[in-house]
Amino acid sequence: MKWTHKTPDKIAQLLQQLDIVVSANTVARLLHDMDYTLRTNRKSLATTSSPDRDRQFQFIGALRERFQRQGLPIISVDTKKRELVGNFKNNGVKWDRLPVSVYDHDFRSDSTGVAIPYGIYDLLANRGVIFVGVSHDTPTFAVHSISGWWQREGAERYPRSRKLLILADTGGSNGCRCHAWKTQLQAQIANQFQMEVTVAHYPSGASKWNPIEHRLFSEISKNWAAEPLTSYQKILNFIRTTNTRTGLQVSAYLDRRSYPTGVSPRRQEIEQLQLKPDPTLPNWNYTIAPNL
Repeated sequence: MKWTHKTPDKIAQLLQQLDIVVSANTVARLLHDMDYTLRTNRKSLATTSSPDRDRQFQFIGALRERFQRQGLPIISVDTKKRELVGNFKNNGVKWDRLPVSVYDHDFRSDSTGVAIPYGIYDLLANRGVIFVGVSHDTPTFAVHSISGWWQREGAERYPRSRKLLILADTGGSNGCRCHAWKTQLQAQIANQFQMEVTVAHYPSGASKWNPIEHRLFSEISKNWAAEPLTSYQKILNFIRTTNTRTGLQVSAYLDRRSYPTGVSPRRQEIEQLQLKPDPTLPNWNYTIAPNL
């Protein structure tokens, strides 16, 4: 047999029908001796892999090396999982004397709102900034968060830089096919700060290689594990107290603006877009220059 759903106790009972008297503990030990153990499915087979996947990773690596060599800012961006604000179960475990009682269902009506954390991770400085939105995850919200990072931290850290590299996933509010994302980058970053913005998107199904996922978001999740996120202030405090032995520091801000969904850029905004796609992989890589 390659596998079975039967427990060691049931296997022992079947063996007894064959006049083989054995305990469930012995069955478990024998199974382990034969390299059997309880297994789960493993997500390891890619079905949407692009033929340009490896070339894109090499392209991103070369971009990062070039920007880092010149001391230019490199940020990794993404939206963390949306959270209900209230006494709801939060995944994970923690040391405590008693379990915390939370609602038995995650009903939106029982919450005081939603928290949409949009993150910016500065690779060179090992610093993170989270803007917690209360409305919707839209391209305008995403770019407004990047603009907020530059005004609060980026401009001071890179005062002479007129170039910015953004690493992002292919989908979501910062998706590579989203016109609103590009026009907002043009208006809020390139034009406002007279900065050339280069964007490189990770291939579909490769978001876990985006640095923000394993260097910032995972650390925040560990910091608030098993703790109900009962208020916006509590969420901000958990984010701000996230740190690592490698020196990670995180800032957090609450964005109470309303960002309506379904807003498309005007024709004039698209026509004024100073977009320069990369000739080899144009869908995933492009540069937006400021309107002079």
